[in-house]
Amino acid sequence: MSTAGQKPIHANHPQTAVVADLPPRERLVRAASRLFYYEGVRAIGVERLIAEAGVTKATFYRHFASKDDLVVAYLLTKDTYYKSVAEPLAAGYPPGEAIDRIFEAIAEHARERGFRGSPFLNAAAEYPDADHPVRALVATHRDWIRGLFQDLLTRLGHADPESAAGALLMLYDGAMAAGYLDDSTAAHRTLLNAVRLIRSDG
Repeated sequence: MSTAGQKPIHANHPQTAVVADLPPRERLVRAASRLFYYEGVRAIGVERLIAEAGVTKATFYRHFASKDDLVVAYLLTKDTYYKSVAEPLAAGYPPGEAIDRIFEAIAEHARERGFRGSPFLNAAAEYPDADHPVRALVATHRDWIRGLFQDLLTRLGHADPESAAGALLMLYDGAMAAGYLDDSTAAHRTLLNAVRLIRSDG
């Protein structure tokens, strides 16, 4: 299926170059987004973030009580962006086609240069405490994905939309991992075949 004209999911969104005239908080979030995604959360200290954003330590702590608060802000920008891609597709197409288009967007995202997997799964791997605010945000994001799929499957008339939505969420996670670790073309084909098999069981 062609995704021409479809809004892409960029691995580095909103990790564009830090712009000097942006407000300090935005510069910090953009610097964090780039560094956390490409190098890992634990590998990046506050001093590095301050230097990359071009702000003072006092400015950093005026906006964020800790680095973990900045991690949450970074993931919130990702959550907002993923929703801006998926929700218009869910609203703008028949449910079966919407599911296919969402996974097409995921597959294209995983083939982008610089793709490093899901920012949410990457962050979760660095925060083992399930009660941590970072993990809570990851869980909220995953609940949104599951709910989106379940709604589409219900509209499609699937016999068991709840279980099928869970299966699609697992495929979503797998697509993020396979896109980083495996051959992207083969992963793309396998993903879309699996999605169609699951959603067609209505």
